[in-house]
Amino acid sequence: MKSSVKNDFVMPIAVLTIICLVITALLALTNSATEPVIRQSALDRAEAARTEIIPEADGFELVEAEDLPAAVKEVYKTTNDTGYVFMLTTMGYGGEMDLILGMDNEGKIIDVKTLKHSETKGMGSKTAEEPFRSQFTGKDEMLEGVSAISGATISSNAYLGAVADAFEAFRIVTGVE
Repeated sequence: MKSSVKNDFVMPIAVLTIICLVITALLALTNSATEPVIRQSALDRAEAARTEIIPEADGFELVEAEDLPAAVKEVYKTTNDTGYVFMLTTMGYGGEMDLILGMDNEGKIIDVKTLKHSETKGMGSKTAEEPFRSQFTGKDEMLEGVSAISGATISSNAYLGAVADAFEAFRIVTGVE
């Protein structure tokens, strides 16, 4: 077989380019088909999490507010006026912690739950477990009786800071001073 620039360089480059274009087109097609399903699934999971935090709620509507504290990503008001849900993100020892917190109209915590975290197993991860989580139920912004986890102060303080930001956001969206 005779060696030439065309056979040795141009043809392999052309074939690889065509393969890359076909694969890119197939990936784009797959993405366009699955993206709405993935988005809807995320919305359904978020709605289920809100309902789990305030089970008495008939539904939720997003509250638009300015100057919310750093940890507060979204605020929802229940459609039957039973309270508010705060979507929170804070930085723990191991990285971001995503929390969801439900609060009644009087400013008392209904429930709080960790949605996602990357805290150290057996230490900071305890912020997502009992009894740490349940100590917030029924508490107002004073958080009397709430204690940090020994040995996991960075994670605990991040969690407490996010909860404090939820109370600040509550004051902003309700106009309570």
